[in-house]
Amino acid sequence: MEQFIGCDAHKKFSVFVAVNEKGHAGEALRVVHDRQVYREFLARLPPHSSIAVEASGSYSWLVDEMERSGHRPKLCNPLEAKRRMGLTKKTDTLDARGLAILLRNGTLPEVWIPPSELRDQRELLRLRIFLVHLRTRVKNRIHGTLARYNVQVPGADLFGVAARQLLGARLPELPEHSREAIEQELATLRTTYAAVMVALQRGRVPVGRELQRLLMDSWDIVRKPADPAVAFSTKTCRQTSINVSSNETAIWHLCSWAQSTSWYNSLLPQDWHKRG
Repeated sequence: MEQFIGCDAHKKFSVFVAVNEKGHAGEALRVVHDRQVYREFLARLPPHSSIAVEASGSYSWLVDEMERSGHRPKLCNPLEAKRRMGLTKKTDTLDARGLAILLRNGTLPEVWIPPSELRDQRELLRLRIFLVHLRTRVKNRIHGTLARYNVQVPGADLFGVAARQLLGARLPELPEHSREAIEQELATLRTTYAAVMVALQRGRVPVGRELQRLLMDSWDIVRKPADPAVAFSTKTCRQTSINVSSNETAIWHLCSWAQSTSWYNSLLPQDWHKRG
């Protein structure tokens, strides 16, 4: 008899509950996130088991281990899954059983699982986004401090070479602690730029160019953009989320990214996944 397994994953442990074809739930099993213990548990499950797991922050290695053990992980939207469960109480056991029941009923809000290589490539984009946001926050603090004391520095770019020299000459006009704050923020900017140069280098190829190289083969992301920088960043985010690498998978991945996979699946024949 086929079993449908729900996995309520946490940072340090997971709770598994199996539901059979008749809807009877088994005992909840708590498995610590020790890789060897986890592999031994997966090896004891029925071969090629379907396992529903929520798209949490730590799902990546869980899915890798499930696939490595020959099982079929089914990643789902956690918010939509909770809504469909309709539970008034929330425990690890109830959540795992609810995921298993959704999987059994065919109502699991499934989302696409990116390949391991693509999940790894996303870290380049996340790093670049983080560093750009950090730089912007520091610059905004400097602009705010200067505006509070009406210290105006001519020039379009306050952080260009010429404008920085003018800013350094105007800093004595600020009160002591505000001046000290800006000096430390300018030092932070210099440190951040240095860190960016170190962190964004892979050999001699900056991450921006590396991302473009990785994505260029699967999607023309720079065709006639209104703003090349904005177009690259926006389409890169979308590309690493959807992975539009072929016409056959593009629609399913797009629906998954837009959280409408269940709607898309409802349009397909019941045996669509068995067809070539």
